[in-house]
Amino acid sequence: MTIIIKNKGTLICDDFIFRCCLGKKGITRHKKEGDKKTPIGTYSIGPLYFRKDRNGYPSTKLKVLKIKKNMGWCDDGNHKNYNQLVNINKVNKCERLYRRDYKYDFLIPINYNTSKIKKNKGSAIFIHLTKDYQKTLGCIALKKKDFLILLRLIDKKTKIKIM
Repeated sequence: MTIIIKNKGTLICDDFIFRCCLGKKGITRHKKEGDKKTPIGTYSIGPLYFRKDRNGYPSTKLKVLKIKKNMGWCDDGNHKNYNQLVNINKVNKCERLYRRDYKYDFLIPINYNTSKIKKNKGSAIFIHLTKDYQKTLGCIALKKKDFLILLRLIDKKTKIKIM
């Protein structure tokens, strides 16, 4: 199965069409760290991360990991663990996964720049939550009800095609 993302903010999966939001500055084939663009291409997806303290265990075929307070995603292009899950106590610059807001109550990493990682080519590209469809810093965001439907449709073999 392939999730299709169209530049106009549409996510298509199976027979479902969801509104989504993308990077503030659109999409690109030449992603750079901090450019606020969503990377064009076809990628595999990672496991589901979720906040157990705010949500019940989700129905999905993905591997499921509970977000802990010390979890982060390294976005420091000069760090050896760039674009990887990290312990925030060991990395100064990272995207915290345990947030005060709701956006990362559920998130799925998009495997962009994850094998043969290139420094400063972009990191922490996720599918996560939105309430108001505000543009992201490069991620793809869905309303929670749509995200939960998507979780039932996809599995670890699912690809995401951003075009």
